[in-house]
Amino acid sequence: CCLLLLFSCVVVVNKLLGAFIILMLCLRQFIRTPTTSSASRFVFAGRRTMASVTFKRSTGEEVPGVEYGEKGAPAVVVIQEWWGVDDSIKAHAQNIASKGYRTLIPDLYRGKLGVEAEEAQHLMEGLDWPGAVEDIKAAVEYLSSDGQKVGVIGFCMGGALTIASAVKVPGVACAVPCYGIPPKALADPKDCKIPVQGHFGADDGMAGFSSKADAEQLGKELSNCDSVIHIYDGAGHAFLNDLPEAIERKKKLGQGEHNTDACETAWGRIFPFFEKHLK
Repeated sequence: CCLLLLFSCVVVVNKLLGAFIILMLCLRQFIRTPTTSSASRFVFAGRRTMASVTFKRSTGEEVPGVEYGEKGAPAVVVIQEWWGVDDSIKAHAQNIASKGYRTLIPDLYRGKLGVEAEEAQHLMEGLDWPGAVEDIKAAVEYLSSDGQKVGVIGFCMGGALTIASAVKVPGVACAVPCYGIPPKALADPKDCKIPVQGHFGADDGMAGFSSKADAEQLGKELSNCDSVIHIYDGAGHAFLNDLPEAIERKKKLGQGEHNTDACETAWGRIFPFFEKHLK
């Protein structure tokens, strides 16, 4: 009798344990999981958080990329810095996707990454910039194929390409360039016709590309479109990069201390801008 009772208890315990495991797996679909960013970012565990994809230029050339969010949502192309598709650009794409967007990072370097500044500079100098615009055009066409509006945001090198995309890529609904301006030979901001919201640091020392003076001049040149350029006191180049390793890298490169207030204020402007023009 004792053995029979013990066996029955074991069976009941196993059933309860199985039910508990099933319950926890179900609950995971609703749990918000923090990212490693210092900002208050999260993604839904039940959503496809990242997928490697390929899409095609009009020539048939395949372009690799990283996609977040769900199909059918308004979309944003997220354009890399000179480092490549690193953790910082992925964090930005994931952050935007967490607000109800489908995001896509076209891999302009085809898998290459710059770990040190010298490597990143070499990769950027070797980039086919008109070809990069074609990659972004392909990304916009890929995302808009289900009828949704598509915006573009980019950082550093990607900021310059964002302005070029705003001028040259059909179907872009709005653009958010962050601390980067293209040469006139690639794209003239005066030719832009879509809404633009720019973000630059007042302490950015990259003259001719993203300094305060460059940002102020950009604001004047965007006179033919609905535009606003925000300049943040106490913020240097790449001030939106808030992962711990990115903050340390900024210090190493002499870009100053991370400005949390500027970072949070900028995102607090970017999301309403996307809400207005994409949803």
